[in-house]
Amino acid sequence: MNHKSIKDLHQGSPFRGSGGSLYLSFIDFIKSENLFHAKDRLLLAVSGGVDSVVLCELCKHAGYDFAIAHCNFQLRGAESNADEQFVRELAKKYNVEIFVKKFVTEKYADNNKLSIQVAARKLRYAWFAELLGKVNDDSKQEELKAPFRGFGGFLLTAHHADDNIETILMNFFKGSGINGLKGMLPKQAKIVRPLLFATKEQVLDFAEEHHLSWREDSSNSSDKYTRNYFRNQLIPGLQKVFPQVEENLVHNAERFREIHTIYENALQQITKKLITIKGTELHLPVVKLLKTAALHTVLYEIIKDFGFTAHQVGEVLKLLHSNSGKYVQSGTHRVLRNRQWLIISAVDDNSASTFLVEESDTEVVFPGGELWVVQIDVPQGISTDPSIAQLDARDIKFPLLLRKWKTGDYFYPLGMPKKKKLSRFFIDQKMSLIQKENSWVIESDKKILWIIGHRIDDRFKIKPTTTSVLKFSLRPAK
Repeated sequence: MNHKSIKDLHQGSPFRGSGGSLYLSFIDFIKSENLFHAKDRLLLAVSGGVDSVVLCELCKHAGYDFAIAHCNFQLRGAESNADEQFVRELAKKYNVEIFVKKFVTEKYADNNKLSIQVAARKLRYAWFAELLGKVNDDSKQEELKAPFRGFGGFLLTAHHADDNIETILMNFFKGSGINGLKGMLPKQAKIVRPLLFATKEQVLDFAEEHHLSWREDSSNSSDKYTRNYFRNQLIPGLQKVFPQVEENLVHNAERFREIHTIYENALQQITKKLITIKGTELHLPVVKLLKTAALHTVLYEIIKDFGFTAHQVGEVLKLLHSNSGKYVQSGTHRVLRNRQWLIISAVDDNSASTFLVEESDTEVVFPGGELWVVQIDVPQGISTDPSIAQLDARDIKFPLLLRKWKTGDYFYPLGMPKKKKLSRFFIDQKMSLIQKENSWVIESDKKILWIIGHRIDDRFKIKPTTTSVLKFSLRPAK
């Protein structure tokens, strides 16, 4: 297929009147925002509504190489199936390839405790990503057998200026901060919104002027969905007081996009001075945090990517004045006060993990790292390295058990004649909550041999009568 350049597209519009104006604005917007090139293959998300139909028409007359993707969420029975059939006919009209996916949306929403809107969004974008040949954020990089793999394509959605206004207002009332006030971006990675410059009225005028057919989604008139309430109730109410509210919000979105760029650059400089990365943990110095300007905002930007909400920032701020051991937790992570630090770490999901160590085993890989096991002669000197344990092999019975410590565990610390609970030992060692939770032990016949990386049990120490030694070496997880 011969692709037209942007210059070629400007030589003349295939549309007259307002249609020609929208077409040229469409081409200008793609060029000014550097959305994609004329030679790129495009995947158009098409619902069958007027917005996506107009997007198809514009792309066809611009000479772009595109295919259509349609999601049937099966939420409106026969109406959903009729939408699907309409889009299939649309693909025939434009003589382009079409991909259709049926989703059991309600079941997915129930199983994952999501609203229908959120569930539908997750389902469709995961599928779009698969079609484009790119993996989603929850997957490892791997090859996908997808029809668009290797084409360097982009996903085009038909979001327009009115959609962006609704998004900005919803974000404002949800309290999403400056990031939400910039609204939708014309381009985010492989997702492109080339109609973001146009109003709904302009899109409708174009469709009617050129006698395009489209499907009306009956759910759009229902205010049970948040976006529809903003569209049908709130914005019309605001227009009665501020007639130019939509135009003003569009301009505000442009300004906030620029402000957000400055904001991100400044934030990067601030957090770079605050965050120390230690393995999988983030360490933040309490003293520096207390001296940080706009601390509430800075702290939110640091913790939001770990599942914390804006409402939890206040709780995290209280940790700056609390005792060690206090923490605030999200669904996936924890912010812990440990002496003069706030430590952000993943919540441990492996507390019940248990590994069996047979006599023939020489290496055991577990969440805490790698444990090497070898039987040796009595060494001339005993290692003081905390990652090495040298024990009298005589009284050790296999198989051994490698596991996380649990409440009630006790041992006889090296050099002490009396037993001590591990919980007490951890306190004496001034270990943080995270260190406690990540502590492993190895036991023989229900007796703890070694708190791995910390202290051996006195009952298994090397004695003058020892003839054989069992040596454990730990290589901690990175």
